[in-house]
Amino acid sequence: MLSHCVINFYTMHFCYNKNVKKSTRGELILNENTTEEESPASELHSGRLSDFAYSSIKEQLTRGVYKPGHKLPIRSVAEMLKVGATPAREAINRLVFEGALVMVGPKTVIVPHLDLSALYEVTQMRLALEGLATEKGALRATNDVLDKLLVIQEKITLSLEEKRYGDALHDNKEFHFTIYRLCEMPHLLSTIEALWLRIGASFHDLYPEFAEAKYGVHNHLAAIEALVDKDPSAVRAAMENDIRDGYRRLKKAAQERLKRQ
Repeated sequence: MLSHCVINFYTMHFCYNKNVKKSTRGELILNENTTEEESPASELHSGRLSDFAYSSIKEQLTRGVYKPGHKLPIRSVAEMLKVGATPAREAINRLVFEGALVMVGPKTVIVPHLDLSALYEVTQMRLALEGLATEKGALRATNDVLDKLLVIQEKITLSLEEKRYGDALHDNKEFHFTIYRLCEMPHLLSTIEALWLRIGASFHDLYPEFAEAKYGVHNHLAAIEALVDKDPSAVRAAMENDIRDGYRRLKKAAQERLKRQ
């Protein structure tokens, strides 16, 4: 069952067609008329800007810059990234296609809440794939990598103490992917990034409880200690515990949200 979910997610992530203009329900996605000149040169330039806009928004979503429910109007995105409306629209369409954003109206796109089912599925995939990346790369951790992880964790701890949860989320992604990149498996990393794209905004629901209990701090320090000991199984266990502890808090938040509806 899990392997089927991974294959479906992987296929969706890698088979995006930038010319797709319809949602899964057959509705047009922000397919507004543009007055920009249609020429090979302008299309190439627009394509590069579209990729830039996509990468920028994707990075912001995975780092938890936006909370669930946040609206992303094309004009605001274009102004923020200093690109035209067409590249911004294409980037948003692509993220809608990938499920990172959802349409709630003809021209309204928001960052979604993950429901309980999606949260469970993403978590199960994270446990399998992030656990694999952690274990495969654990023995490649050099002293420079360990020093980097300690510096990142110090920043996370300080941010949590000062209740700067956005900053903590920003550095949390860097901590995790510093470890995952050690596996040197680019397709695995790309799929993990796609999962973070789906769940990144939901990480806001971790706080303040997650910070007060210091679950993440303890798990991260355990992972660093296991890397020092060159114990791949222990590193994997620490990172999987981090995912499971986070899931319990995110599940509780999702259940509370359902009760309020």
